[in-house]
Amino acid sequence: MRGLPHEHRIGPVSAQSAGGGNVLVALGANCPGPWGTPRETLARALSELEQAGLVINALSGLYQTAAIGQPRQPPYVNAVARIATSLPPSALLRLLKETERRAGRRGGRPWGARTLDLDLIDYKGLVRNWRPARPGFARAGLRPLILPHPLMHERPFVLKPLLDVAPRWRHPVLHKSGRELWRRVASKGEGRVLKRL
Repeated sequence: MRGLPHEHRIGPVSAQSAGGGNVLVALGANCPGPWGTPRETLARALSELEQAGLVINALSGLYQTAAIGQPRQPPYVNAVARIATSLPPSALLRLLKETERRAGRRGGRPWGARTLDLDLIDYKGLVRNWRPARPGFARAGLRPLILPHPLMHERPFVLKPLLDVAPRWRHPVLHKSGRELWRRVASKGEGRVLKRL
């Protein structure tokens, strides 16, 4: 995990931490911004979140992944962090979106190139506003909180790093393991994992 702080390297994952009670945040970037390259931006974002009081218990490897949505984008750098926080989910989401803005992200069309993308994937198994239909996002930015993330089970770039930090995680609504979901989408074109960095 070159380019990220040493203290975020993950070690053995205990049965307790790998199961329920996780707060999982996905990180991604595919264009440079005020915090540097995508890899530098992810490292800075983690530092900013720690300064805001979050505890990074584990961080996945970094993965280069194919972009989704708008054509001719550079590949992404993606990771998933397992965190501890006393913030309720709505406050955590606001913190993530404010961190994106400080990293240079501006509103625009969904699934476009971005300096930083932080998504709340799962908050201790909480289910809120979840529906099986794909959400219609008009603009990037703060949206209604949906837990677990409504598209994460379709995204290779989320599921692969998620397995690094929560190998026994199960989807709170679909009741499928992370490994089952990963096998379903591993060969998917958009968002596919290109390589581990």
